[in-house]
Amino acid sequence: MNERERIAICPGTFDPVHNGHLDIIGRAAQLFDRVIVVAADYSGKQTLFDLAEREQLLREVCAHLANVEVESFGGLLTDFARSRGAVAMVKGLRTADDLQHEQQMAMMNRQLLPEIDTVLLMTSPGALYLSSTLIKEVHALGGDVSRFVPAVVAEALARKGRQPQR
Repeated sequence: MNERERIAICPGTFDPVHNGHLDIIGRAAQLFDRVIVVAADYSGKQTLFDLAEREQLLREVCAHLANVEVESFGGLLTDFARSRGAVAMVKGLRTADDLQHEQQMAMMNRQLLPEIDTVLLMTSPGALYLSSTLIKEVHALGGDVSRFVPAVVAEALARKGRQPQR
């Protein structure tokens, strides 16, 4: 029997990466042989951190996970997944709204790349309310977000200062 390495893609904007993201990434690392966390460059999204900054922050916060790699990508995620030999895309779910959105994305990805599955992991209860948008908003209004993000991300946010969200 030929054991094929089970590679998963864990995509997101990660602007900024927070504890909920790390919960999903860490659990994916337990399920798959290799996980590639992909900081996506979507031209339609205004980000606080540029792509290089998001990729670097991800590298720092995922460094303790031996089977996790970090890359960035712009374009169709299915093209990236195919190029890396991935068998799955892993996404986190917090709410029914997330489910509806991710289901639609999974069905489109299935049409574009039938040999890859989407694995949806329910967010741990302690991270259920976390979103990058809310974290940026609280930070912009002067709130302390240090309990929601890794220390290196809190420091990066502090360096950015308070920037109102558009």
